[in-house]
Amino acid sequence: MTKQRANWSPYDNNGGTCVAIAGADYCLIASDTRMSTGYNILTRDYSKIIQLADKSVMASSGFQADVRALQKVLSARHLLYQHQHNKQMSCPAMAQLLSNTLYYKRFFPYYAFNVLGGLDSEGKGCVFTYDAVGSYERVGYSAQGSGAILITPFLDNQLKSPSPLLLPARDAITPLSETEAIDLVKTCFASATERDIYTGDRLEIVVLKGSGIRREYMELRKD
Repeated sequence: MTKQRANWSPYDNNGGTCVAIAGADYCLIASDTRMSTGYNILTRDYSKIIQLADKSVMASSGFQADVRALQKVLSARHLLYQHQHNKQMSCPAMAQLLSNTLYYKRFFPYYAFNVLGGLDSEGKGCVFTYDAVGSYERVGYSAQGSGAILITPFLDNQLKSPSPLLLPARDAITPLSETEAIDLVKTCFASATERDIYTGDRLEIVVLKGSGIRREYMELRKD
């Protein structure tokens, strides 16, 4: 009789999809609110989006226990920064902090796939996309999570950013107006929900502008 070993993993994948789009004077971050494990839905109303600073918002998919631990570390580091510098961290600075935090844990990584959105020092939208160990890039748009393989080709078709090899370098921002970007994101999620069982229930959209932040919601498929 062969000996059977129990397969245990410290990680789980709770699914979900996150999208971010950078515009001329806004940044849009969106995610669904479904949290699953395997074929079970744990909750239909879990927000994957957190505001880290006045002009920085992060959306994360993957293992939500690791995501929560990462959010706590970033919030604590940002509080220290505020006490030391008497100001909020800028979005590009937060992007570097997130990269450093993920890279520090590279031998036992946070199983979290993040997209960070916000406004830069010029008031332009910026989006930073990450892998699990801190490698990141500033882009015009990004999708992460279980529905990313469905949404990314669609966003490429609609919004393809200029090549980073072009000289002189061009801004990685999309030409869409805020209303057009919101409609595009709603279309993305409505489509992905039809094919991805880990995406659904409700869409949460956060729009970040110089004047402040606002949220929009849309119902998605619940099956």
